[in-house]
Amino acid sequence: MSDDEDFAPVVKRSRLFYGSLEEKERERLRSEATSGSTGSSAVKVGIEAGHINISSGETLELEERVSERQQEALAAFERRRRARQITVSTDDAEVKAGLRALGEPITLFGEGPADRRERLRTVLSVVGPDALKKSRRDEERAKRAHEENLNNFCSQIGDSRPISFCHFSPDSKMLATASWSGLCKLWSVPDCSLIRTLRGHNTNVGAVVFRPQAGISLDHSDVNLASCAADGSVKLWSLDSDEPVADIEGHTERVSRVTWHPSGRFLGTTCYDNSWRLWDLEVQEEILHQEGHSKGVHDIHFHPDGSLAATGGLDSFGRVWDLRTGRCVVFLEGHLKELYSVNFSPNGYHLATGSGDNSCKVWELRNRKCLYTIPAHQNLLSAVRFQRK
Repeated sequence: MSDDEDFAPVVKRSRLFYGSLEEKERERLRSEATSGSTGSSAVKVGIEAGHINISSGETLELEERVSERQQEALAAFERRRRARQITVSTDDAEVKAGLRALGEPITLFGEGPADRRERLRTVLSVVGPDALKKSRRDEERAKRAHEENLNNFCSQIGDSRPISFCHFSPDSKMLATASWSGLCKLWSVPDCSLIRTLRGHNTNVGAVVFRPQAGISLDHSDVNLASCAADGSVKLWSLDSDEPVADIEGHTERVSRVTWHPSGRFLGTTCYDNSWRLWDLEVQEEILHQEGHSKGVHDIHFHPDGSLAATGGLDSFGRVWDLRTGRCVVFLEGHLKELYSVNFSPNGYHLATGSGDNSCKVWELRNRKCLYTIPAHQNLLSAVRFQRK
């Protein structure tokens, strides 16, 4: 017999339990309870020793905060979503009007019509699509309120042809008007009744102005007015005659404006022969014939202290002249078209210019720079004036 036959495998016999396992379960539960109490006592010992920290029951609620960068990204996404839903006019003039109504610049450097429309859409996405309607309603309401505060004292037909110029007398009791018919007329204020018709020009009259102190200290028989016309004629008038007192000769082309010096002794004239002149009425001669503009000179105005003269030309440039030396001391460059009006401020260091490019500029003479541009008109500016104190 082999060794394998000597060691036979042992067969496991299954054990059979009779009865319920309830007692065994109870013993298991008692043993677990005993071990649990032991664990809880150990936890208490750890808490007392200070190795385990347990809160007093207070809880801290952690809010989900989004970072600022995420908030900005979400806000920009929301603005773009609102902007896509806003309808903007394709008319560039309406887009500019909308930007102006919202207090935004109507145009930026290098900005085209498409960029301007997109900028208006972006602004409306921020302030709301109804903001433009509200601003227009407010503007119309303010305009109506302003019109209600203005009272029309009188209205009068001045001539059969267009009125080209008007000027109040220093005492505010008379108004002088010039017409393309060649007539100048004096009207009483405020009833606008005709006082006198000044006859002497044969063509379009460009301007008629009162002399300083006219109607106040000057006698009616003295020279109280001056006028100019398109044929180059300049005439001086008194208040008691409808015929000119004297003629100023020497201009060969159109004289567009005449202006009195604050002293009342000198008279400035601008001519389309690219020059302006200064006349001394006491000695009755021309004392300054100044050239400098490359095209005709349209307007002239004197500084309040009488030391400077400003001229505006059809070459789109303005110039400020020193009357003592006859030299140009300030060169005003910035307008795109002709200058039709210049006016000194009462403070003496600001100058306003009106141009054919539909804009008015205010210049700072102390640093010789443009202080502000007023793009408020939709057509050329024929005259600008500062409010006098």
